[in-house]
Amino acid sequence: RVRPFLHARFVAPVVERGRLAAVVIEDKSGRRAIRARYFVDATGDGDLVARLGLSCRKLADLQPPTTAAVFRGLKSCSCRNPHFSLGKAVFDPKTPGSLPPGFLWDAEIIGAPDCRLVAGTRVSRADCSDADELTRAEMEGRRQVRAMLDLLHAHVPGGKAVTLTNLPAHIGVRETRHVNGLYRLTEKDVLSGRRFPDAIGNGSYRVDVHHSGKPGITFRYLSGREVYIEANGTCREGRWRPKMAIDPVYYQIPYRSLVPKGPLASNVLVAGRLMDADRGAYGAVRVIVNCNQTGEAAGTAAFLALDATLPVAKVDAKKLRAQLAASGAAVME
Repeated sequence: RVRPFLHARFVAPVVERGRLAAVVIEDKSGRRAIRARYFVDATGDGDLVARLGLSCRKLADLQPPTTAAVFRGLKSCSCRNPHFSLGKAVFDPKTPGSLPPGFLWDAEIIGAPDCRLVAGTRVSRADCSDADELTRAEMEGRRQVRAMLDLLHAHVPGGKAVTLTNLPAHIGVRETRHVNGLYRLTEKDVLSGRRFPDAIGNGSYRVDVHHSGKPGITFRYLSGREVYIEANGTCREGRWRPKMAIDPVYYQIPYRSLVPKGPLASNVLVAGRLMDADRGAYGAVRVIVNCNQTGEAAGTAAFLALDATLPVAKVDAKKLRAQLAASGAAVME
């Protein structure tokens, strides 16, 4: 039986006899505790594991967060301006009110005529696991959305027809804490398609690093290609390794990267972008499809640990993979 607690916030861990026994939450009813035998930290920012005192780290150059937005009228604007590029327009330093050079992509929203999702804001050097930094990032992200709209209205022919139709409730956070787990997935593991005996997920998404200290984005592919896309859309292509006769087509995520280190971690797992990965590997595994796989694996592992009364580090990888496969997951060698 599953009991949801909607609109609740994690507050603090409760430790009894050297083991996490409960989590304190705050919701509309006030402050109360939820007891359990096993826990999964899927906060993304590691709120539980950090306050529990488990080992975490933050990289010096966190990938910046982005506030996306839905604009209506960009297609009409493009029809009036054959060479119009939203990215070039909003990052052009010659245009008053332009954004600091970053990276922008947009996509059509199916079923919503002339509406496009635009992800073009970037808040550099923002640690969104800190409340004050999150506030700053949220405000700056929305300021940049407004600046894009103002720029279109004032400096692009036909731009006054563009309207803002939707904003997210929360800025999109790419990276904050990483747990120090039993295994740190590396960029070499990902790009070489390394196989793991405890693999709980398979990914094919490229390494995708949004830079905080400079504009643009770097992509690295399993085929050996490397592409750096500048703020104005210019691509610089090269290779991170020589060509091979056969390229790997997917990589794997090991269960050990979801298992925190430490004496208080016997009944705690992590899922999502909190997993243990270096900068390059994280650029690949942080996307939604991979996060879904780690969430399913962590939940299944907690069930197996509970069933056998085991520490999470002792869950049998073969049984875990078999259970995932029986539930419909694509578990490959």
